[in-house]
Amino acid sequence: MAAPSATVEKRSIDMVPFAERHGKPIGQFTLWFGANAQITAIVDGALAVVFGADVFWAIFGLFVGNILGGIVMALHSAQGPKLGLPQMISSRAQFGVYGAIIPLVLVILMYVGFATTGTVLSGQAINLILGVDITAVGIIIFGAITAVLAILGYRFIHALGRVATVLGLAGFLFLSIVIVAKYDVSQILFLKSFAWPTFLTSVALGAGWQMTFGPYVADYSRYLPQQTSERKTFWFTFAGSVGGAQWAMTIGALAGGLSAAGLGGDFLSNQVGYMGDLAGGGLLALAIYLMIVTGKLTVNCLNAYGSFMCSVTISTAISGRESVAKVTRIFFILLVIAASVFLALFASSDFLNLFKNFVLMLLMVFTPWSVINLIDYYKVSRHRLDIPALYDPSGRYGKWNVPALVSYALGVLSQIPFLAQTLYTGPITHWLGGADISWIVGILITGLVYYPWAVATSKAPAQTIYPSQASETQQATS
Repeated sequence: MAAPSATVEKRSIDMVPFAERHGKPIGQFTLWFGANAQITAIVDGALAVVFGADVFWAIFGLFVGNILGGIVMALHSAQGPKLGLPQMISSRAQFGVYGAIIPLVLVILMYVGFATTGTVLSGQAINLILGVDITAVGIIIFGAITAVLAILGYRFIHALGRVATVLGLAGFLFLSIVIVAKYDVSQILFLKSFAWPTFLTSVALGAGWQMTFGPYVADYSRYLPQQTSERKTFWFTFAGSVGGAQWAMTIGALAGGLSAAGLGGDFLSNQVGYMGDLAGGGLLALAIYLMIVTGKLTVNCLNAYGSFMCSVTISTAISGRESVAKVTRIFFILLVIAASVFLALFASSDFLNLFKNFVLMLLMVFTPWSVINLIDYYKVSRHRLDIPALYDPSGRYGKWNVPALVSYALGVLSQIPFLAQTLYTGPITHWLGGADISWIVGILITGLVYYPWAVATSKAPAQTIYPSQASETQQATS
């Protein structure tokens, strides 16, 4: 990939022309490893232990969840080179130009939520680096840096991902060695017997983490040359995302187990400070804090960039435009970052419990969306899209696509009796002993309803229609 140039990215929701494609699939590995090897993933791993799982079974459950969710996430990524489109623009082929707005609103809320949690943790790290006790200082500094990088766009985010990958590899290797050398981790393994409810919660936390990348993962593979192998795009994305996340979550599960057993400090009340203490303090702690900030910068830039994509996808569905001005891009990015900074300043002290319920709730609403998108792309339309029609409410895909919208609604509603949330626990969940299998039910119901209906009402063209082909056809028939 060419070195970043000091210019703001000019592409928004329009298709990336073939002549502007660049890079290699390995860039997806560095980007997604860097986005996953970070402090919030460590916290996600610790949650499995905090909420009742044995450390060993938590790590194994997280691994199963990361594998399952990573497959879904990487299948979304593989769409990028072929289409050259942002993920949520391509979802108009399933939901309709207006219908795609419904999941888009939920995606924006997800971006703001993850950006807020990242800003809270990174703000703590910056304050520790600067030796400042004022919470707002670190949060505002982190928000400002995120804004600059997100506005600059795709190339700079990829460059940051490469830096975060190097720092993440070094930092995580060091922390892993310290944990094993400093503590007898065998003391926290198999302290509890296997239990389905806590194991399935661990699986859900891993799967939920991966699947929340689905709505925007193709935004970063769409710049790859069109002839890029889908298989390579899939595997580099999968390896980076699952590898980074599982490593971070394993450290989190071990840290949570050591803390709960009274063997390794207080991770539960001070996640960032715990990592610095684990490193041994001093310059080593500063290096770990720098790793935390860099890793969170990568993923928060993805969140800010993705929120911009979703916001303009909503606005252009109504306006009919195929692109937006740079000033509009900057406005949307600043708006989301300002919201995340504001929320971070007033974040609840019950951070871990809120974060757990946030991840599981996201899994509930995005699982049906992923099922619909992947079934249509790989099994119904089979990679064939009418790209100009994605921007035209009167075109092939129309304003609303009833099969997708009904299937999505049923996929979400069918999960309610199986939920295991603080605010609501479904009646079947009680019967299952507290096990949350809602997302599995959502996959099955959505797939069973959508697939035969989509096959019967398919609007796929005989082959993919690109913007240039559409204009040539119009000229020939006029």
